[in-house]
Amino acid sequence: MNPENQARLERFKSMPIDGQALKKLVEAGLTWLRVNQQTVNLLNVFPVPDGDTGTNMVLTMQSAWAEIDNLGHRHVGQMAAAISQGALMGARGNSGVILSQLWRGFARALHDQETLDGPSLARAFADARDTAYKGVVRPVEGTILTVAKDIASAAESALKETQDPFEMLAQVVPAADTSVEHTPELLPVLKQAGVVDAGGKGLFYILEGMLRYVYGQPLDVALATVQPLSAMNLENTLESIEPGQDYEVVVDFVPASPFDLQKFYGELETMGTSIQVGEGDGMYRMHIHVPTEKRYQPIDYVMTLGTITKVALENLIAQMDEISRKSGGDRIELATIEPGQIAVVTVSPGPGIARVFASLGVAAIVEGGQTMNPSTQEILSAFENLPTDKVVILPNNKNIILAAQAAKEVTVKNVHIVPSRTIPQGLAAMMHLKPDGELEAVAAKMIRALDEVTSGEITIATCSVEIDGVAVEKGQVIALMNGALVLSAASVEQACMGLLEKAEAASHELITLFYGEDLAPTEANRIVDLIRSAYPSQEIELQYGGQPHYQLIISVE
Repeated sequence: MNPENQARLERFKSMPIDGQALKKLVEAGLTWLRVNQQTVNLLNVFPVPDGDTGTNMVLTMQSAWAEIDNLGHRHVGQMAAAISQGALMGARGNSGVILSQLWRGFARALHDQETLDGPSLARAFADARDTAYKGVVRPVEGTILTVAKDIASAAESALKETQDPFEMLAQVVPAADTSVEHTPELLPVLKQAGVVDAGGKGLFYILEGMLRYVYGQPLDVALATVQPLSAMNLENTLESIEPGQDYEVVVDFVPASPFDLQKFYGELETMGTSIQVGEGDGMYRMHIHVPTEKRYQPIDYVMTLGTITKVALENLIAQMDEISRKSGGDRIELATIEPGQIAVVTVSPGPGIARVFASLGVAAIVEGGQTMNPSTQEILSAFENLPTDKVVILPNNKNIILAAQAAKEVTVKNVHIVPSRTIPQGLAAMMHLKPDGELEAVAAKMIRALDEVTSGEITIATCSVEIDGVAVEKGQVIALMNGALVLSAASVEQACMGLLEKAEAASHELITLFYGEDLAPTEANRIVDLIRSAYPSQEIELQYGGQPHYQLIISVE
């Protein structure tokens, strides 16, 4: 440890960690996580558009911060409880829900504590670990859970040398970093993709932000990172537009002199957010989101550094308005629920799919899906005011199941989770809905129905990788069957036909295709005509789904 950091630690040692001190640490952790949000998002294992771990963890922490922003609690246990509550209600995606469980265990350990010392911090880390592990049905090592476990172990070891919580934090953060770097050795899919675990990395940034606050280091400038141009994932930056992000600016340029990446990042941080920098063959690509009044600043700045070869300027607000306009149309008529009946709440990624669910009798629809995971609060709000205490939730995405379970835990209503991982599974489950039936029996039939359908998805690869023997180049069309990557292809048509062959569609009766917002209706109909020719004995249906990112969602049953 350098002398300056040691001196800062010595000054902090005389300061008790009460509720207000914990509040400042949480703010620092959130700030540093937000600065490094895109770095976490880029740690994507599968080449599908779901690189949103950083976004989900930031939104979860923002909810925690909103809960405590105006609180004046000095009691550290009371402050921790408020952090836990805010994180739980704002939790999004598996990473966000697990993060909220870590805060829940942390708060439980501090329930009666007025201040936080070394032993209580070690106990809080241990309870956080235990609570998070218990919250996952099948814990997987090499994930955020492993990092939480190693953090708890490091804190316990630190107790042998110090009783001071700040000195303990100084030992825990490097241990968390080491744990994250070790995750590929524990989880083969990470090693195949050449990345570390995104959730674990996010947890590390939260703790590192706290330690940087203690050291007096800046929290508003990310540690500059440059990535290969082929790894830049700019297709998904529209998913999380925040206030002040009016324009997306992408500039390709060749520096005229040695390039100072850290200084470059620092200047860009004064202009906007969502900063990415890629490099290849001596050329750099800069990506940033900026408010309207600063839309030309990044271009003018880059011009002082060398030769600009290409500029792209996109109005994000106009794009979001267009998406909103396209998703409008006739109002969706949801099922009217009487007291005592079963109400189904489903998550839908597109307006067309939402209308199909509505026609099957769902009582509430939560907008969400890939790259747009709804929060615990959003799922809870969908059914809390329905006039019945019998509720079934269909998450329809593997990254939403934990948030649905979290919503179940904070309501007095009788809620059953039918763990649908795809849209076809959710639709298959709906075929067994009997609103006046017995809740447990209906939910059981819906769960059994999940295995009665084969789910397919066609999308564009967001990165180059080889998974389970399937080699993929960024930009290729890929097909997933029941969530597993099964092939890559040169076109949507080829991927679709290859997927149907692997799904043994010839031995089934019905093939249903939902086309997304990125596939023209004429192209969708052309592909369906080819499918009808190849599968003349099967019933083929084509419906507008309106989902983003996925050109086709396919059901084979």
